[in-house]
Amino acid sequence: MTTETKALVPVWALATEAVSVSNVLGEEGMTPARLAELRTVLAALADSPVVTLEAHPISTKRERNGGIALNAASPLARQLAELVTNTAKATPPTVNVAATGEVLYRMVVPAKVAAQVGKGLVNPMASKVVAGGLYSAMRDSTGIVANAAFVPVAGKAAAAGAATGSAATAGVAVASAGALTVAAPLVLMAVAVSASAYADHQRQQAIERITDLLEQLHDDNLDSERNELDACPEAIDKATSVLLDQGRIGLSLGLDSASHAISTAIAATRRRLKKWQAALDALPEGPVEVGALAKSFPGFNEEGGVFRAHLEIARLAIALKRRVLVLQAVEHAQQDTDNPFKSFIGSLHDDERGIDELESAITSVLLRLSALELKRDGGFRIPAFTPGEVDNLLVAAYRLRSMGDGLPTGFHQADVAIEIERSRDGSLIVFPAAAA
Repeated sequence: MTTETKALVPVWALATEAVSVSNVLGEEGMTPARLAELRTVLAALADSPVVTLEAHPISTKRERNGGIALNAASPLARQLAELVTNTAKATPPTVNVAATGEVLYRMVVPAKVAAQVGKGLVNPMASKVVAGGLYSAMRDSTGIVANAAFVPVAGKAAAAGAATGSAATAGVAVASAGALTVAAPLVLMAVAVSASAYADHQRQQAIERITDLLEQLHDDNLDSERNELDACPEAIDKATSVLLDQGRIGLSLGLDSASHAISTAIAATRRRLKKWQAALDALPEGPVEVGALAKSFPGFNEEGGVFRAHLEIARLAIALKRRVLVLQAVEHAQQDTDNPFKSFIGSLHDDERGIDELESAITSVLLRLSALELKRDGGFRIPAFTPGEVDNLLVAAYRLRSMGDGLPTGFHQADVAIEIERSRDGSLIVFPAAAA
């Protein structure tokens, strides 16, 4: 697909349960802007979540770093294959998705729905993550897509399975409205894998920063905390693979031990957070002496520092906790076969509330720190400042200001895009979510 050919791109409207809405997609081609408008309309009209799914030929393969790999026999891969196969007759003859080899599927989740599944899915919309290179291939494709026409795939084909049930047994089904296809398990699995991929990306970033800090600090206690958390991803990865393949999580996987280590780290973070909040509340009005601030936030004015190491350990624990929460939510949804997607959202929302509050409280501490004014230790002396004191004060001030950089502070809610690469052998790579 190129800008010159303006190739047609098929797009499905997927509902998580049977709903009745007017056929707003129609049957004619549409521009990306028109598709975005119709997504907003569908999100407003439908009682249950409605997402769109696009299928683009892959022109440039991206690095697989940051994504989660699934084999062709996985429930998500089978759901995609069934969707394409069972709607092939309703696809315009000029768009033969079933016959293509490598395909980039792009699921767009409305902002209203994305907000319900917690910050684990919403946070990746920050531009800082996109700059990290996770979406370089799609950003190339975005320019191409902008010059292509989207062709709705009508949901008039025969039903391939029940609209409800576990992700392993339920297929796609036709909704009451002609333009919608019911595919709750497909949406559930895509959202769950993408949220897990983002949490794992956060973990990798935190580990890289912690490693750099601990090489400077040589602190055995911090090393021990990091080592306990480093041992958790292996069990989480195994449990993720088993659960996404519809297996049962047994004790032999070690997830209970990993969960205990993560909970211990979260408890330590909460204890440190209370000390940080109390220290900030006890500060006097006006400028604060560098030495006085360093007693409560040791190393804040240094390249490394214990305080920064504690922050990164907290971020690592939160990222690991989010992966465990996604696993628990998927397991709970698969047990509730009446509506797996609603069960997933409810379980994840309830469990994540405490983690969201902890993360928000840490952000508040960093914002308060970044707004402080500093002064040198010892008050007024003659001479007023030595050159060394000036340099040290400036360095401390700059490091303090930088603590507020890149923090989420009420960013605008946007639709979320989940990208899924399908290879010729049917295997998938699911990437973390990003702004649509």
